[in-house]
Amino acid sequence: MISKNTIDKVFETARVEEVIGDFVQLKRAGSNFKGLSPFSDERSPSFMVSPVKQIWKDFSSGKGGNSIAFLMEHEHFTYPEAIRYLARKYNIEIEETELSDEHKAEANERESMYLVSEFAKKYFHNTLLNDDEGKAIGLSYFKERGFTGDTIKKFELGYSPESWDAFTKEALGKGYKLEYLDKTGLTIVKEDKQFDRFKGRVMFPIQSMSGRTLGFGGRILTNDKKAAKYLNSPESDIYHKSKVLYGIFQAKQSIAKLDNCYLVEGYTDVIQFSQAGIENVVASSGTALTPDQIRLVNRLTKNITVLFDGDAAGLRASIRGIDLILEEGMNVKVCTFPDGDDPDSFAKKNSHDDLVRYLETNAKDFIQFKASLLMDEAKNDPVKKAGLIRDMVTSISKIPDRIQREVYLQETARIMDISEQVLVNTLAQLVQKDVVETGKKQKQEQKAFDVVKNENPEQARKIDILFELERKIIEILLLYGNKEDEFEDVLLKTNDEGEIQEVSEKKQYKVHQRIYLSLQEDEVELANPLFRDIYNDLINFFHQNETFNTEQYLMHLAPELAQEVTDILMQEERDLLHNWEGQNIIVKQKDQTISQYVSETILTMRWFLVDRIIEELKGELSPDPEVDNSETLSMAMDYYKLINSFSSKLGRVMSRYSI
Repeated sequence: MISKNTIDKVFETARVEEVIGDFVQLKRAGSNFKGLSPFSDERSPSFMVSPVKQIWKDFSSGKGGNSIAFLMEHEHFTYPEAIRYLARKYNIEIEETELSDEHKAEANERESMYLVSEFAKKYFHNTLLNDDEGKAIGLSYFKERGFTGDTIKKFELGYSPESWDAFTKEALGKGYKLEYLDKTGLTIVKEDKQFDRFKGRVMFPIQSMSGRTLGFGGRILTNDKKAAKYLNSPESDIYHKSKVLYGIFQAKQSIAKLDNCYLVEGYTDVIQFSQAGIENVVASSGTALTPDQIRLVNRLTKNITVLFDGDAAGLRASIRGIDLILEEGMNVKVCTFPDGDDPDSFAKKNSHDDLVRYLETNAKDFIQFKASLLMDEAKNDPVKKAGLIRDMVTSISKIPDRIQREVYLQETARIMDISEQVLVNTLAQLVQKDVVETGKKQKQEQKAFDVVKNENPEQARKIDILFELERKIIEILLLYGNKEDEFEDVLLKTNDEGEIQEVSEKKQYKVHQRIYLSLQEDEVELANPLFRDIYNDLINFFHQNETFNTEQYLMHLAPELAQEVTDILMQEERDLLHNWEGQNIIVKQKDQTISQYVSETILTMRWFLVDRIIEELKGELSPDPEVDNSETLSMAMDYYKLINSFSSKLGRVMSRYSI
């Protein structure tokens, strides 16, 4: 168990904008930050981070919380693992007992697979550095590739012994279950026998953006033609090849800082570039680029430079990935290396400055690249040239931004010496075709659903007024609960003539005191169970603590309450997404008139509750002319006078649907 002292230190030290900034590219938006949602596919930012409140809100998915909640949602961490991750990030010593066999057994399936993968990474790395076989074979291989000791440690490279079951025996001996060794693909289980999947291979751990070990890539060192040169972990609950980029953990900060990502093909390309001082580089691990991999980069930067080997076959195969990148609204450049060179070999034989200079000089816009690549094939063949032009326009059609499309059309017309209007017409045809196909797909999807007509739509209320009012009460307590302001009390007093009249007195209250006393006076309890629980928890917290710190409060809150609290706290940040100030529209802040805001909310709530009483009284009226309804009517009239009083104080006419 992690000690409370460690947890407190983590919460005190961790900054939500720094934690999330490792995974999402954040841009300043007033006092907050905004970025693209990491939980949904979007092109307009709806993800907000508040450094002041130390919380975040994703308006596209509805998720939100503090830094711990983000790690648990994004990386599927357990609470203790999120604490450990932040402790490592901020160099906080973790006070905890060692994970026992009992705890290992209690861990859920995914966590057990993560634990096994983490153990395997450490085992392979230790074998490489300290075992005689590992040093003689694995370490020698990496040294021959030119990797330094620091580089080997940085990427935690390893070696799996040639023995059939060396790793499996070690893992079982440490208490890890064969079930999870099998599910992660580390061990091949056949009847009553078990074999190491990666025996005799050098190991490349594949990590998530947060550094969790998801799987492995293993390279064989013998000339066995029957065995694959590279072998990857099979698909599992924690490893999905199409959603992972090798090196993203080591590269994420550099990508965000430099606002560019170099995309290569293999593990050693990434490592060699990193060793040469270019750290903003990731690999698709030898697989065709996927939309999920692109979105992973898109969270950190809008700019990708694809680095290709010099061979033409590889270029043609890889060029398809460019359209996918364009489709995600990203900027693409392409850089090729001389024949016979790949990123690994080129980085190895060039200095850092020469490598940077080469990349800057030779990185071409994708239009220029496509033209130069395919023109040689077309040469003087008009049919092939027409096909090339159509191919380039098809790529341009994938770009969501219309201005960018226009610019690229102009550039294509110039390079290919063709009328721009012809290209515009061709593009329009392609875009229209996509629209038609999308429309057909939507119609087909709609047919799968039965439309049920609402037979009595008048009964459906558009707004749950009481829900909104109670939510406002919680919002006020969260935002201003501990602030002090001047409130007006209206008292009934007898004057010298013996007449009863209203007398106004102004007193200083803390906001939470004012709300608590007002609800107590009215003998009102919040109707919504969730809001009632949050309200009671908040009032207790205010009574027990002199100061109110949002992060401190969220820390002790139950997850089901924390989600709603975060939603409420970040509601105002939604306005910032619209950039009102940029349009010279100044939004009045509630903290400028706290007492007025509190008083109006309480009065409106009182109106709603009184109005509900009036409706109940109306229901008690008897249609029988012989029944005396005078008492009920008198009570109803008194309540109507009360509503008029509320209306006068609020300075507005009260309607059934106003808030």
